Amino acid sequence: MPGMHAMDDFLNAEGLRAALGPATGCDHCAGLQCAGWESVTAPLGPPLLQPLGTLRDPAIDEPTYLERHAEGTSFWHARAPVALTHFPYNRCTVWRCPQCRRGFLQYTEAGGYYVDHRVRAIDPALIEA
Repeated sequence: MPGMHAMDDFLNAEGLRAALGPATGCDHCAGLQCAGWESVTAPLGPPLLQPLGTLRDPAIDEPTYLERHAEGTSFWHARAPVALTHFPYNRCTVWRCPQCRRGFLQYTEAGGYYVDHRVRAIDPALIEA
């Protein structure tokens, strides 16, 4: 299908920015108001979102669990940097709205007794290499 990507396509900061549209969204994806990480009941996918690839670098066997925070932000903060080489971004899959190209990150937190699917809209201005 034209415009579709394999989920194992690695995206760096430049490729991620080029693949995405503005952070504002459209009627198709307006229901996803997730400027910071939010838990969802199950991973999101087609037809709502189109797969783009992964931020997990295939050259790194075990990505770091170190987090990167700008001053005054935390893991859940809407203005936290999208730090591609830091947790959890280095373990995310990348999706976008097929209508407006607004980007979304998804990853699954697997704790001892639970699985938590998380999604965050991508503000291109917050992307850090």
